[in-house]
This record gives sequence, structure tokens and C-alpha cells, in this order.
Amino acid sequence: MTSANLLPPSAITPTVAFDRDGVQHGFLRLPYSRDDSAWGSVMIPIAVIRNGNGPTALLSGGNHGDEYEGPVALFDLARTLEPKDISGTVIIVPAMNYPAFRAGTRTSPIDKGNMNRSFPGRPDGTVTQKIADYFTRELLPRADVVLDFHSGGKTLDFLPFAAAHVLADKAQEARGFDAVKAFSAPWSMRMLEIDAVGMYDTTVEELGKTFVTTELGGGGSASAETIRIAKRGVSNFLRHTGILRGKVEQHETRWIDMPSGDCFSFAEDAGMIETMVDLGASVEAGQIIARIYPVGRTGTAPAEIKAKLSGILAARHFPGLANAGDCVAVVAVPE
Repeated sequence: MTSANLLPPSAITPTVAFDRDGVQHGFLRLPYSRDDSAWGSVMIPIAVIRNGNGPTALLSGGNHGDEYEGPVALFDLARTLEPKDISGTVIIVPAMNYPAFRAGTRTSPIDKGNMNRSFPGRPDGTVTQKIADYFTRELLPRADVVLDFHSGGKTLDFLPFAAAHVLADKAQEARGFDAVKAFSAPWSMRMLEIDAVGMYDTTVEELGKTFVTTELGGGGSASAETIRIAKRGVSNFLRHTGILRGKVEQHETRWIDMPSGDCFSFAEDAGMIETMVDLGASVEAGQIIARIYPVGRTGTAPAEIKAKLSGILAARHFPGLANAGDCVAVVAVPE
């Protein structure tokens, strides 16, 4: 008997049937007793669109609650996708960390849980851990391909890109990058994570699934352009997998790489940021890409943040003020 067999069942109850043809709109109901509702629940919206046998795609947004391109694209897809247009199953969870999504925060207001650092989760843990556990043990085993939307949230701003990870299993890696190419964002990233422990990405990939993620803008909002990229991308992803009928709507994409930890620059002091380079601009190793001004008094020179390698600016800190330890900039290398 494996350790997984010893775990208690998930507390979450779906109000949809995953093997039923047609369109279903329902909830993942997670009991949550609290001051204002003794027998209350967290009701996570879910849609299942199925048409016979075929591959299953699991689509999610709102892993972090202040990132909006994914939820907009997926709430829209859930209301418009017809069974006659697909072969197989599409499972849509537009707001994975639903409490965070409703609060407009990166982490859950209930337990401060960062969903993307809570996997594989616990069936007897916090609300965030219980949601992660349900994905790990109930939804992911059903899926052949997985797309999880992200953007920069309130604190980061990104070039709009789709991404997959470099993996030890090169066949799995190739499937991921083929799906990224099909997504057809303006930029495509071979991605390095600086903190992969507890990530949804890691759990999906350890299960051998084809996985694609995104970073589409940021600043705690979404633009018309990044929403268009998200909507086009999810349709292309489903066409690429053979679930959605029709041809991939291919657009030009430029490949970039994150080869090492030198891509990341962090503030060592708190203060006000002066951005020296705009997103997408070329930078050279040693170039000043940001300054951090002390704000306690005038007359003090700012700290200089210098690029550790040459490339283009792929992400920047969004708010005008930063704390020590904040990621200030990410430089990616064009291929």
C-alpha cells in the first residue's frame, strides 16, 4: 500500500460529472466553517465540456488571485465552447485559488496560502492545501494536457509570453515546447524557475503531463491586447492537442531563454524605483537597469541595479516602491 492510499479522501465535492457528455457548469464545493457561516463552503466555479472519447485538457487561471488574463479567457471559453466543436473533454477552472481571486490578492485571505507553493497539497491541511490536493489527486490524473495561466499580478509586469520548462525527459520537454509554439504568444520562453518547490508546474510535470504556462503582462490588471493573446492562445492550445476542431492560428513568436539565476536582479535596499530600461529593450551585461532611491531624506545616492548578462528586459517590478529582496528585473536571452 502506497502512502497515497493512506491519505484521507478529499473534502472537496464536485457538482459536475467528469464523464458525462455535454456542457456542465458547477462547483468544487469545499466545506469551510467560519464565523459568518458555521456550515459554509468555498464554491469554486468549474465547467466541463465533453464530447465522447478523446484527450482531456485541464485549463486553469487564478492560481494567483490578482492575475486576470486567464480568468477572463476561461470564463469566456466556458460560456462559448460547444461539445460539437470538440473531441474529448475540456475541464475549466477559471479561478483555482478562488478565495484569493475574490479578494484580488496573490495569496488566500483565509490562510495566506500561495497556491503555487502549496502542491501537492494536503487533504487535511489548510483551505489552500485542500484545493491543491484535489487538483493533484482528482483532476490531474484525468488530464493529458494542462494549461495554467499566469501574469505579473500587482507586483510584476512581463512581456506577454507562453512558457514551458527544460526537463530531464526530453520527449515530455518537446511536447511542452511544441504546445508553447502553438499557443502563439508574441514571445515564447524556455523557462527557469527560481523557486520550483511546491509549484503546480512541478507536480504536473512529475506526473508526466504536457504543461504550458504563461506570463501575460501584469500590474494587477489586464489589457485588451493581453486578453486577446490569452483567448487566441487557449483556442490554439486546444486545436494543437486535437481536442478543438480547426487549425492553429499561428502568429509570429520570438523565442527567449532564461539560462541561469543571473537572469534575476533583486533589490538589496528598500526605496523608490527608477526604471532605466523598458520591457523588450536590449540590455548589456553591466548596464544599469534600475536605481533604488532611499526616501528617508534627500541628498543620498541611489543604489544601482546592473544586469548580470546581456539580453532583453523580460520583466520588471511594477509598483514604484520596492522592499529589500524584491525582484526588480528579469533579463532573458533571445535565441
